[in-house]
Amino acid sequence: MTQPPPPPPQQPPQGGGFGPPQDQPPQTPPPAAGPNLGKAPEPGYGYPQAPQAPQTPQAPQTPPPAAPQTPPTPPQGYGYPQGAPAPQPPQAPQGPPGYGYPGQQPGAYGQPQQAPYGQPGYGQPGYGQQPGYGYPQQPTMPYQPQAGHPGGGKKLNAQMLIIVAAVVAIALIIGGGIWYASSGKDEGKQNDTAGQSGGTGGTDDDNGGTTSGKEKAPSDPSAKVLFQVPAPEVKNDSTVVVSGSWLTDKAYVKSGIAQIVGYDRDKGSELWKLPLSGPVCQASRHVTDDNLTAILYQPAMPTKADPSHGCSQIALIDLDAGKKLWTKTVKTGDQLINFDNITLSGKTVAVGSTSGGAAFDVSGKLLWSPKPTDSCYDAGYGGGEKLVAVRKCGSYDQRQLHIQTIDPKSGKVISEYKMTEGIEYASIVSTNPLVVAADVGDSAGDGSGISDFFSIDSKTGKLRTRISAPGEQFAARCEGITRVEACNLLAVGNDRLYLPTEEHDGTGKYSQTNEIVAFDLATGKQTGQRADAGDGYTISPLRMDGGNLIAYKRPPYDKGGQVVSIAGGSFKQTTLLQNPASESVRDVETSMSPEYSEFLYAEGHLYMSKVYASKRSTVREKEYLAVGFGTG
Repeated sequence: MTQPPPPPPQQPPQGGGFGPPQDQPPQTPPPAAGPNLGKAPEPGYGYPQAPQAPQTPQAPQTPPPAAPQTPPTPPQGYGYPQGAPAPQPPQAPQGPPGYGYPGQQPGAYGQPQQAPYGQPGYGQPGYGQQPGYGYPQQPTMPYQPQAGHPGGGKKLNAQMLIIVAAVVAIALIIGGGIWYASSGKDEGKQNDTAGQSGGTGGTDDDNGGTTSGKEKAPSDPSAKVLFQVPAPEVKNDSTVVVSGSWLTDKAYVKSGIAQIVGYDRDKGSELWKLPLSGPVCQASRHVTDDNLTAILYQPAMPTKADPSHGCSQIALIDLDAGKKLWTKTVKTGDQLINFDNITLSGKTVAVGSTSGGAAFDVSGKLLWSPKPTDSCYDAGYGGGEKLVAVRKCGSYDQRQLHIQTIDPKSGKVISEYKMTEGIEYASIVSTNPLVVAADVGDSAGDGSGISDFFSIDSKTGKLRTRISAPGEQFAARCEGITRVEACNLLAVGNDRLYLPTEEHDGTGKYSQTNEIVAFDLATGKQTGQRADAGDGYTISPLRMDGGNLIAYKRPPYDKGGQVVSIAGGSFKQTTLLQNPASESVRDVETSMSPEYSEFLYAEGHLYMSKVYASKRSTVREKEYLAVGFGTG
């Protein structure tokens, strides 16, 4: 592919398009007292609104719930592609201050904040604008998720979010983003996210399980804390990106502040350390068969005078040896391109941005880069089993997204699906089968970035079906604005899409719960399969295991979390791991959640880690970069 030349809350801004949804007229969604699990949902329309972070339910009597730690809340923003007249800056709103994402106190917005380490600053302060840039990306704002159990709280009108975001944007130099990984060791040694497919199996055996999964239930699923990695020290008020975690046969690997460290999977002892010149900006969730992966990072450490040096460095990392095999950059003219996202498919490392996309072979050979003659540009790529580009064409008010399955060696287009004009952003949920998510007409209504899923035939480029997933009914999330693979709380496998429902009242007093349901990617209809979380638990897909679905159950105030395997056919649940229920362990576990952290599970081991590090709120408070649990 060729293109023209031209963050960090624990929840990124959500992308949304403009214009009516495809294939069907707007409909009014049913009241959200809990999703209607008996039929395919009707689309919900409205403005995207930010989600509440997890909240731990309060027990009516003792013991009281443990209060998890609150994730950091840095801002982020996005630049403008080149090749068109620059837009006018947004006007400051006249409305009341203090509106924004849930969890932010009134008056918290509009105040200048230092851009997080690891996030690039694009152009002029807060505006992301450089000379010659003409396609504005949606302005963004800080987001402070609430601590605790997921689900509660009111949702705000996103029209006000957009207005306030513009004000905040003017005060900030912001950019970049993160990805949320809910992944594990899977076939092909890929640390795929929940969005990636995991096989076409799922045939039930006589016991109601599946024969295609690799993860086996231990004789005793009771787990213990294997190790805890202390949070790195941050001396000022900035927030540092520590995005990226991987699991190999030998090591659990995690990004730190301007470094990547390999830890013993059971003991947590340091096996190797790879220093970097600057903070990690983005990390590929995919791993080659020989345990290579790719990252984006800054060329130098940020300073108060220069809070970001841009995410221009592309590196290939050997996760076994703990070595950087090469570092590459791409220029447009004399200017280094700062990239927004990075992925890996086969032997190809691909990076995308508002300046266009580029790709390298794992040997370091440049395969393609932006061309000045191109009228479209690759905003980002989805990797894994196949390589899919989200290519943007047209002017800002007549934008059209082309979803292209491409040859990872040459960039040649194999198939293409053109989305309806006006859809500004799209996320690649899975490349095989090809599933794309979008917030059509800003109708998700909850800031999730998803109103609809598009099941596409990657061979022909034809739409197989479109699945309506109203934000008030389903809890999956995609960022999509710059990080096209940034989806979590969902999985694809068995030619099905697995989604968690939003929380609703359980059967117990003060109890909240939810379910995972399945959609057929050929028909778009629900299959009738349902996996219940159980009272007080919230269940979220992590990844596929062949034909089985691996899911995490976030616990109530008096229990430990669980990892379960859900049979692809019967949907029978098998407990793979049960964490301790002690308050001290539960405090650490609930300080991280699938929405805002990275989760990896394999072979009786569960690893949770943060994607941002910031200054501790109190001297007594213990915070951790990562924690490992294990059975046996």
